[in-house]
Amino acid sequence: MQAGNPHGVTARFLRWLFNALFALLTVRDVKGLERLPADGPYILATNHLSLYDPALIYGLIGDERFSGWAAEKWERHIVFGTILKLGRAIFIQRGVVDRRALDAAICWLGQGKIFGIAPEGTRSRTGALIRGKTGVAYLAHEAGVPVLPLAHSGTEDAIRTLFRLRRQVIRVRVGEPIHLSPPPPGERTTALRRDTDEVMCRIAAMLPSEYRGVYRDHPRLAELLEPSASVQVALSPRPDTH
Repeated sequence: MQAGNPHGVTARFLRWLFNALFALLTVRDVKGLERLPADGPYILATNHLSLYDPALIYGLIGDERFSGWAAEKWERHIVFGTILKLGRAIFIQRGVVDRRALDAAICWLGQGKIFGIAPEGTRSRTGALIRGKTGVAYLAHEAGVPVLPLAHSGTEDAIRTLFRLRRQVIRVRVGEPIHLSPPPPGERTTALRRDTDEVMCRIAAMLPSEYRGVYRDHPRLAELLEPSASVQVALSPRPDTH
């Protein structure tokens, strides 16, 4: 450990702790980590299923360069608030345009770092995707950085499965970075919604079908799924005729 870098020491400890807990209590099926850029800046965008999602993601990729938004209600929580502060989270007021939190995220990215965001803005109560808020596209446009989509499933049932004395399988998939073009003059609102839906459809394409929610019938998702569907048909085993 490098002396004089308390943030680095804390990040390594948190990552070790979270990985140890998930390795002990769950089975992680992770693919696509090789797609992580070697360095920042970039935005990591993911779906939100459980209070334990940040720990899962931090265990996989977290370090002193990583931050993300957390709901302001957790700031004074004795357990979650402490952990989020150690992980250098930026607390944000939900339901309003929190300019302080937006500016802090843009500043973080401007320093060449990594910012995590759940575009849905809150946990899905059903497990299926809800409509993404446009903050992810706003940050990408303002900071001029790519968005890396990450999809996960299984965290919402991890505790219930543990109570049944089984280890929950948690599935994580990392996609290719998305480079969003700056919006043309006069088309900002349209571009924010279009680009947010692009990010959400990229996440949806990596999720099992029951998790796709409001994006299940989105035409962009159909486009993204078409090549993989063709490959799946081509690689399907032939029926056993013996």
